Amino acid sequence: MRQIDLQEGQRSVPHALTRDQRDALREIKSLIVDRADITTRMPCYYPTPGSDVGAVEVDGLSVRIEPKIGVPQLLSLACYAVDRVKLQPRDFDFHRAAALPDYLALALISAARQAFSRGMLRGYLTREEAMYAVRGRTRFDEQMRRRFGIPMPVEVRHDEFTDDITANRLVKAAVRLLGMMQLRSPEARNGLVRIAATLDNVSLVDFPAGNVPKVEVDRLNSHYREVVALSRMVLQHRAYQLERGAVRAPGLLVDMIKLFQDFVTVALREELGVSEERFRESEIATLDLPAAGERGRVHLRPDLVWRDGSRCVFVGDVKYKSINDERVRNSDLYQMLAYVTALGLPGGLLIYAKGEAEAAKY
Repeated sequence: MRQIDLQEGQRSVPHALTRDQRDALREIKSLIVDRADITTRMPCYYPTPGSDVGAVEVDGLSVRIEPKIGVPQLLSLACYAVDRVKLQPRDFDFHRAAALPDYLALALISAARQAFSRGMLRGYLTREEAMYAVRGRTRFDEQMRRRFGIPMPVEVRHDEFTDDITANRLVKAAVRLLGMMQLRSPEARNGLVRIAATLDNVSLVDFPAGNVPKVEVDRLNSHYREVVALSRMVLQHRAYQLERGAVRAPGLLVDMIKLFQDFVTVALREELGVSEERFRESEIATLDLPAAGERGRVHLRPDLVWRDGSRCVFVGDVKYKSINDERVRNSDLYQMLAYVTALGLPGGLLIYAKGEAEAAKY
């Protein structure tokens, strides 16, 4: 499989691509593929990544998009945004130059080994099945409906103490997804095989990216906190479906804009000590504007809204972009002006990543 390495937000060197490969790359949401002014036997193109980072494999291409920030920092942001898990430096005690999928696989392997070293997590799972010996409670309604007049087998419901529980299923699903990719690290590939073997008795569940279950953490399963957070992060950014057909592209793509927004939202909620209901994300506000002599309504969606009952007391917007000078872009200021006007507030807050410029009032 041919490898193409890209950098977030930077135009690459020209790559010779077939028409199918070009069209496949254009299916990646934020990847721009422009024709290069180079005469060769096969057309050349400049792939330019947007905010998506990670890796995807399609049409004979293994495409890696490296983030502007370090991979350890990206995983820290992601795990905190997913499950409020603060990863420790020891979780990244391996080759820091590895690409995101390999690095994530190594992090998952390390976290799984630490979790499993205290014993495989087990719990009670309710099962309903037909058995030739009574166990648990007999399901008389199902027995009459399915087997009227037949004594055996008996429809029963019973609790089984097993390792086939949600936490282990999440880890196994994440291990399988990463194992489907062309990892370049032999340590990562071999480690995933060993973790999969440890989870041999656990069911393999295909969790949809938009419906990955949460695991409530308590004193009995706290040692699973990090491996579950990493697993949920992998599954939430799993392979995408090509729009041109039914072909699935194995990969892991993280939208840095959405990730930064999620991180800021969770961090502010925790720091301010407010609930998700009071400190909301992406709420719609309506602004009435005169349009062609009539009243028009414009729907706005600020990133952060803090409500005290029915009254809005704060609005903010998260910007995953560079500030190259001391001035905030006019478009950002006009956007915030629209938010505070629609919500009737005296001011609002624009949030950028630290390190680009000093905070200022406008």
